Amino acid sequence: MNDMTLLPPVFGLVGLIAAFFIYTLVKKFPDGEDKIKKIADDIHEGAMVFMRREYTMLAMFAGVLLILLFFFLGTGTAIAFTAGALSSATAGWIGMYAATRANVRTTTAAHTEGAAAALTVAFFGGSVMGLAVASLGLIGLGLVYFLYGADPGTVHNIHGFGMGASTVALFSRVGGGIFTKSADIGADLVGKLEAGIPEDDPRNPGVIADNVGDNVGDVAGMGSDIFESYCGAMIATIAMASTLSVANLGNLIPGGMTEADSRSALMFLPLAMSSIGLVCSLIGIAIVRSRSGSNPAVALRIGMMVTPTMFIAAAYWGITNMGISVNVWWAVVSGAIGGVVIGLVTEYYTSSSPVVRIAEAGKTGAATVIITGLAVGMESVVVPLLAICGIIFVSTELAGLYGVGIAAVGLLATVGMTMAVDAYGPVADNAGGIAEMGGLGEETRAITDSLDELGNTTAAMGKGFAIGAAALAALAIIAAYVETIAYVRGESFVLHLGDPMVLIGLFIGGIVPFLIAAITMTAVGEAAMEMIEEIRRQFREIPGLLEGNADPDNAKCVDIATTAALKRMIVPGVIAIFVPPAAGFILGAEALGGVLAGGLLGCVLMALMMANAGGAWDNAKKHVEKGNLGGKGSDVHTATVVGDTVGDPFKDTSGPSMNILINVMAIVSLVIAPLIA
Repeated sequence: MNDMTLLPPVFGLVGLIAAFFIYTLVKKFPDGEDKIKKIADDIHEGAMVFMRREYTMLAMFAGVLLILLFFFLGTGTAIAFTAGALSSATAGWIGMYAATRANVRTTTAAHTEGAAAALTVAFFGGSVMGLAVASLGLIGLGLVYFLYGADPGTVHNIHGFGMGASTVALFSRVGGGIFTKSADIGADLVGKLEAGIPEDDPRNPGVIADNVGDNVGDVAGMGSDIFESYCGAMIATIAMASTLSVANLGNLIPGGMTEADSRSALMFLPLAMSSIGLVCSLIGIAIVRSRSGSNPAVALRIGMMVTPTMFIAAAYWGITNMGISVNVWWAVVSGAIGGVVIGLVTEYYTSSSPVVRIAEAGKTGAATVIITGLAVGMESVVVPLLAICGIIFVSTELAGLYGVGIAAVGLLATVGMTMAVDAYGPVADNAGGIAEMGGLGEETRAITDSLDELGNTTAAMGKGFAIGAAALAALAIIAAYVETIAYVRGESFVLHLGDPMVLIGLFIGGIVPFLIAAITMTAVGEAAMEMIEEIRRQFREIPGLLEGNADPDNAKCVDIATTAALKRMIVPGVIAIFVPPAAGFILGAEALGGVLAGGLLGCVLMALMMANAGGAWDNAKKHVEKGNLGGKGSDVHTATVVGDTVGDPFKDTSGPSMNILINVMAIVSLVIAPLIA
């Protein structure tokens, strides 16, 4: 396979060139008149200032980890860690830069050309993020694999790449989530409920910060979240292939290859599948563009369905041509189908009858809205967890533990398309905000609202996909951890429920997601209080602001959200990264295995419940704002706004942090496995 190992970076480079080409297409659309250009420039500058400050703090934290890795695990792991961190950070930066240039062009296209052109610009803006994630993952991990993957003595270095990507993801997701929700809650509670002004009203000092937050949380944060799952799944599968027994190799490659060639083929397969997935994503993006003149929802759905279908067919060709058993292909199929199921269930719970049920609960006040929303979130956990169980059962029956890893790769291979559809949402949301602040009229706002409503659904589906992907990727990494411990010890490694150390680890692992959720929820609440006080102060002290005769101090609100996010994102990151070494070195490898098992279950359950409850609360509020159940300004509306405010940190801060938390804990455990075995 040595002659093929440079193909993934080459495919990644092609994808990056395509992303740049799409960005040039976005830039060709006009960015509008002076007023909305000024608004868009404020959003762009606020987002980039936050990213610069966040990445500065992140670089210092990563520097400490880099030194520790260098001294304890060597130069190779340190180099891979650096490559993973830089790749993830670069993907987030590129995606957010493109999104904050596409938003105003989406607004202008909606105002001057109509819905089809606006969809094209918004989707192209999101596509840059999707292609950046997939391409930089293939370039970075592909080059690290080229350096270290061929030699069994150095293949462990690759795990450092996943740790670097996960470190960036954790800080980007938690920091971005605290920023976006503190601004959103402050702007909503003071603007809508106290001042009685519309959402995205230019008189509201928190509106620019809210729009900045959409980008740093839902574009850069989500991009880094998916990036680390994408790379983590490939790394785990490579790790498992590197430690497979001769008998298992023979089962997966029955054609009589040598042991070395069989192992090499199975180690290279995840990169090959992701390369095929990138090509299918490019075709899917082109299909959405060609159908954008029709119903936007139909165009996006066609792209989301056609892309994995093409991938499944192409994967069959690739796997059989490499001489690998067709059972491995069926494991890939199980992952891809499971991802679609999780996405569809998420869509149902965040955009269908459960949303109406929550809105109708508003007739009796905010308390029943919150109770109903929590019930919907809890119920929404059932089918996705059963789907994950189905993926695990099918894939392991077909291909053993290696099947779990390759199923996760199958779920994530078309991440270019999945992330493009997801990142479209914040671009459309920003476009609506700019239209409102720029006073472009009801007709333009109606177009941007329709795109935003679709974006809320795609974003909710994206969150469901991200959770499923994180669960499978983490499970694959945990399986790789078990295999690595057994390989180093030279004997089987079993996590037995009768072992007190495993049980202790299970409980410790179960504690961590609740602790992180509590810390991040508290952080959003405290940051929102600061934001609320500042918005109230400006309404109180700036003469003529509420009457529209004065300008708010937007920069002050952006600075408050930035400072709050950066100050409060450190503790969750430290806990996530240092719990595994503490458990492993103090309590042992068995206890750490228990920690990972307890953490995985707790994180997946909480992530699904919080993300779906939050999305349902949000869309229940929007259901009322369309004129249902009394419409804007009614008591039902007030109740659903309260529900949405509770749901905001659920779906955009604490919930998403669960995805990354379990992957961070798992990849750190895999990295230190040789030291604690």
